[in-house]
Amino acid sequence: MTDGDYDYLIKLLALGDSGVGKTTFLYRYTDNKFNPKFITTVGIDFREKRVVYNTQGPNGSSGKAFKVHLQLWDTAGQERFRSLTTAFFRDAMGFLLMFDLTSQQSFLNVRNWMSQLQANAYCENPDIVLIGNKADLPDQREVNERQARDLADKYSIPYFETSAATGQDVEKAVETLLDLIMKRMEQCVEKTQVPDSVNGGNSGKLDGEKPAEKKCTC
Repeated sequence: MTDGDYDYLIKLLALGDSGVGKTTFLYRYTDNKFNPKFITTVGIDFREKRVVYNTQGPNGSSGKAFKVHLQLWDTAGQERFRSLTTAFFRDAMGFLLMFDLTSQQSFLNVRNWMSQLQANAYCENPDIVLIGNKADLPDQREVNERQARDLADKYSIPYFETSAATGQDVEKAVETLLDLIMKRMEQCVEKTQVPDSVNGGNSGKLDGEKPAEKKCTC
């Protein structure tokens, strides 16, 4: 795909404490390489990748294929950059919320990141995938899988255990998030295409009554 040769531009944001592996995770996804050197992200950075997203037709058949340009934004985890990184929350369409399986504190801080997301994202219920990174270090593990899955279930979001070093489930985590976003967009398009007559003219609202504010839009 050449520059500009795509159907959708999707912006994803990687969040989590400093040192959980956001930069190496994104580098593994976009370049399929692992850089063991720890480089602290200053402020915000981003990587890009072109993918093809295949929709599903009726009865599970293959639907239309869309060319998607992904912008993957890498945020700094340090508190001093928080006001800068939260400014990017509203522009992102999906979030990779990451913690370190070898750090119990980074897992406990997931709740703080969720609170910030709910306050600053494009809606109160944005598309999020929870990621426990560094699954290749079982001897140093501090967070068990049941703990993480219980938290993901509490927020009704998917959970993956990944490794930027080996590539374990890195692509699967991003693809799952992209699938959530594309399905949300599809639902929004379908709603806008429903004629007023189907909804009972003016949706059953009295003259002068304001429509209910949407909490989530595409």
